[in-house]
Amino acid sequence: MSGKRFIGVIPARYASTRFPGKPLVKIGGKMMIQRVYEQVMDTLDEVCVATDDRRIIEAVHSFGGNVIMTSERHKSGTDRCHEAMLKCEGDYDVVVNIQGDEPFIQPQQISLLKACFDNKNTQIATLVKPFTLEDGWEALSNPNSPKVIMNDRMEAIYFSRSVIPYVRNYPEAEWLNHQTFYKHIGLYAYRTDILESITELEQTPLELAESLEQLRWLENGYKINVAVTQFETIGIDTPEDLDKAEKFIQNKR
Repeated sequence: MSGKRFIGVIPARYASTRFPGKPLVKIGGKMMIQRVYEQVMDTLDEVCVATDDRRIIEAVHSFGGNVIMTSERHKSGTDRCHEAMLKCEGDYDVVVNIQGDEPFIQPQQISLLKACFDNKNTQIATLVKPFTLEDGWEALSNPNSPKVIMNDRMEAIYFSRSVIPYVRNYPEAEWLNHQTFYKHIGLYAYRTDILESITELEQTPLELAESLEQLRWLENGYKINVAVTQFETIGIDTPEDLDKAEKFIQNKR
């Protein structure tokens, strides 16, 4: 990573369909967007929030964070990261796309992503976490938890909402006993020139089938390097998820 400069961008929308105003909800007395920001700020050269809403801008300013207004028309966090990168002052080699609804992201996870760029050929990097026996079939088969398979160079071969690979000759309930499965952690880092390129791509058949943006990149021949983390993250997708987050905070105290 010698000489490389990393900027973290946290896309944050107010008008979430399932959870409007999500970035501003409080967890343990602190806004979620602030928790995400503070978790990663010491591991990157710069961090900024990219939003399309004045309320989020005011909230980020209230805790002294950097924030950039971006277009309302973006269809993905990747597109919003690209606009933020263009508007940020300074030159950066890698952009880290940090989920704004992951308030317990670990600094070590950012470090793992950064280390992928020790390889000069890395274009895009992401994280995975092994499923455990305790997770069970229900968690493994959950279509809201995408799975990943990699080659021996730790490059993603495919992402799917289905369970991959298929384990022949064993009942599904025993699959975790015979195969290591990997859960995708939705954290990405892109070389700046690659981020520029992938935002110009049209949607692809596999992406449309699975509703997974990263398949567009694979279908167009881009390489996605993968690092393995043992940290579990807690994504806040619905108001009900706040209960899990509050319990997590209480258990840490």
